[in-house]
Amino acid sequence: HVQLVESGGGSVHPGGSLKLSCTTSLVTYRDNCMGWFRQVPGKEREAVASIYTPLGGTYCADSVKGRFTSSQDNAKNTVTLQMNSLKPEDTAMYYCAAYNFIGTMNWAGCRFGYWGQGTQVTVS
Repeated sequence: HVQLVESGGGSVHPGGSLKLSCTTSLVTYRDNCMGWFRQVPGKEREAVASIYTPLGGTYCADSVKGRFTSSQDNAKNTVTLQMNSLKPEDTAMYYCAAYNFIGTMNWAGCRFGYWGQGTQVTVS
């Protein structure tokens, strides 16, 4: 059973910063890639960032490029999403995701199929 444990959401004013973290098992962490998605009610889930954990390569969606940065901590099997210069349109439920070879969400060269419980980010 794959578990992705997220933390770090909250409420900030525009221009503020938040840092999200996602911890998982060593096997899942090293498997292929992990990523972050977000979703607001009534809209489709949107890809935000991904990180290829074996080598550390990262990719960000155009909407957050230059403001969000993904990174990893190999000692803790944790990926993080540093979010700076937050805007009201960044308000969403943010989900950590991990590679699954039968996953249905394909983005940035990764097939995502495991999901965290979500953490709310509110910018207002």
